[in-house]
Amino acid sequence: MFHVKLPGEDAIARRADEHLVTHRVKLPRKVVEHPFRRAAKRLALALLVLVATALIVYADHDGYHDNADGAVGLLDSFYYATVTLSTTGYGDITPVGDGARLTNILVVTPLRVLFLIILIGTTLEILTERTREEWRLNRWRSTLRDHTVVIGFGTKGRSAIQTVCATGLRKEQVVVVDPSERVIDAAIAEGYAGVVGDATRSDVLRRAEVHRARQIIIATQRDDTAVLVTLTARQLNRGAKIVATVREEENAPLLKQSGADVVITSASAAGRLLGLSVLSPAAGMVMEDLVQQGSGLDIVERPVVKAEVGRSPRETDDLVVSVIRGHRVLGYDDPSVGALQLTDRLITIVRATPGAQVTPDTRPLPRD
Repeated sequence: MFHVKLPGEDAIARRADEHLVTHRVKLPRKVVEHPFRRAAKRLALALLVLVATALIVYADHDGYHDNADGAVGLLDSFYYATVTLSTTGYGDITPVGDGARLTNILVVTPLRVLFLIILIGTTLEILTERTREEWRLNRWRSTLRDHTVVIGFGTKGRSAIQTVCATGLRKEQVVVVDPSERVIDAAIAEGYAGVVGDATRSDVLRRAEVHRARQIIIATQRDDTAVLVTLTARQLNRGAKIVATVREEENAPLLKQSGADVVITSASAAGRLLGLSVLSPAAGMVMEDLVQQGSGLDIVERPVVKAEVGRSPRETDDLVVSVIRGHRVLGYDDPSVGALQLTDRLITIVRATPGAQVTPDTRPLPRD
């Protein structure tokens, strides 16, 4: 396929790359006050400083001299406070007493500095914003370990991470990667850190600290993109668990060859659920209940307890679906299972407890 470059296309591409570099990593922020409310607070504080200065001057008005009539009243005190705080003064009202001059040195001058800081607070905030963001980013990178990286924050990616977070994973341990800045803004609004960029590029994944991640969820819109992302992620992190989704079942083997540990075929999984619902609506409802984490029934992986050692899977209190022995997953009715061993793990179906978190020893399996 040939690509015809249009005039100015290179410049647009360069600007897009610069935009990605500038806004690559975004961290969640606390809810910021409305600009008008912040401006109103600053205005009220400035007026408070002005009134306080005027009252201080009026309290010692005998120590001041007005070139107009000699006396300093309440109005003159406010005038003096206004011109003193906003400028260096006009000299028409001056402190002549020792007490008034000492008050100007120790009180009025600091109030003038505070007044100016309030007025230029917005400018100072803009100047310090970049430094604060760099500090937050460096601190975030230094503390981020064994986190979860989600590639793609569409319906599949959002549902996957919501399921994982329902088991106890903190949102601070989730990093979302997506080429759309609007999507990343949505992820940040939900409390996740975000990286804007193409996940097929290794530098973008490095910004998401993929090389330190414990698990990677790949939920891209295209199968070829999923393959490239899997290859890049596996190259950067040999030990992470990679779970990926594809639309077409024929691409699943290619994705496993690229380094994915688990591949979910979204189209065929949805199709099987549809077919099951046609044949048995009740069975379809049960399967949908199992898919939804935290409500109804849940699929849970847990270790074998001492009281269950020597028993068969059917003799346990829970409904056992499979037994994990070593690296093998055996069915509950597999003759090779025999008696349960202390090193086995069980995949069971349990009644979900709303609000309960799943511990590392009782963690849910990946869902379609």
